[in-house]
Amino acid sequence: MKAGITEYFLELVQIDSESKNERAIVDKLKTDLIELGFTVEEDECYQKTGGNAGNIYAFLSGKIDRKPLLFCAHVDTVRPGLGVKPQESEDRISSDGTTVLGADDKSGVAQIMFGIKSIVESGIDYPPMEVLFTVSEEIGLLGAKHFDKAKLKSRIGYVLDSEDIGEFMIGAPSQNSIAIKVIGKEAHAGAEPEKGINAIRVAAEAIASIPIGRIDFETTANIGIINGGMATNIVPNMVEIKGEARSHNMDKLAQVTNDIVSAFHKAAERHKLEHCEAKVEIDVHTEYKSFYMDEAQEVVKIAKKSLSNLQITPILRKGGGGSDANILNAEGISLIIAGTGMHSYHTVNEFILKEDLSKGAEIVCELIRCYAQTDASL
Repeated sequence: MKAGITEYFLELVQIDSESKNERAIVDKLKTDLIELGFTVEEDECYQKTGGNAGNIYAFLSGKIDRKPLLFCAHVDTVRPGLGVKPQESEDRISSDGTTVLGADDKSGVAQIMFGIKSIVESGIDYPPMEVLFTVSEEIGLLGAKHFDKAKLKSRIGYVLDSEDIGEFMIGAPSQNSIAIKVIGKEAHAGAEPEKGINAIRVAAEAIASIPIGRIDFETTANIGIINGGMATNIVPNMVEIKGEARSHNMDKLAQVTNDIVSAFHKAAERHKLEHCEAKVEIDVHTEYKSFYMDEAQEVVKIAKKSLSNLQITPILRKGGGGSDANILNAEGISLIIAGTGMHSYHTVNEFILKEDLSKGAEIVCELIRCYAQTDASL
């Protein structure tokens, strides 16, 4: 491993690792974890994700007898993420404007590695630790979904995959993905349009009537993809729509989802000919379930204590997106999401301040120290 976290982070972001192409970064991290004293395994989730590398699970025996503490981050990046050329200035590291930087989530990876490295080299007594580096997170949390969660011995932990230093996401929503196929009837658009049912129009009527955007303070909905039609002189007989609904409240999520489904059925019912009618086929799939940790829970108390020790003001809030924390929380492990300092992520303007990169590693150190001092029955 490089001597400093800035140099290490620069090394990581220059390793190509778009989703499903994480082989090089996984090999690098396996070597570095072994160097820190971890036993390391790579699973075969790529057989299900279609990628070329698996999740990394690593375990480090502690010097005190208690359950391990889990740290998690993902190693893949969004596109465009090939050939990253990081730009280093006095106070920050940024992309060159042609690709993402990859601070999402290689800042989290670097902070976990250097936070643990500092603890190990300090000589203090530390608890057992587990590290989970997942693949294909950016395309549906696929690595975490296909990881064998029975391997994990931890009961609490931290996912490093958010924005501001000092921020901890203590809640995240559930998400339903909604795939809709509207089936109409093709006809010549100039010679006999009255013999056709325009699937795009049916879809448009439905979309115009459904809730979109921010529904309320904890609920959102979106239509993100529309595909249909073959030519301007053909009444389109099919259109496919993909959307989603999210909410921290399961009843609200069900209601918004039902509103979307109902709108498409009603729109189809309005388009009938003598010998045919519009139809819809709808598939609703729950991508992940919500979680919430109140401030009385140990994982939050340790986070607040750690920030207080570092004189950082804690920011506790619910998030609007899903992460590996949703998948792992559903298995009974209490995790919240820590900010790493990444900014403008998922864009070619992505950057991170060097100070924040270092502070994130300090927070990992302090989380380990504070956890070591808590009730061992946890």
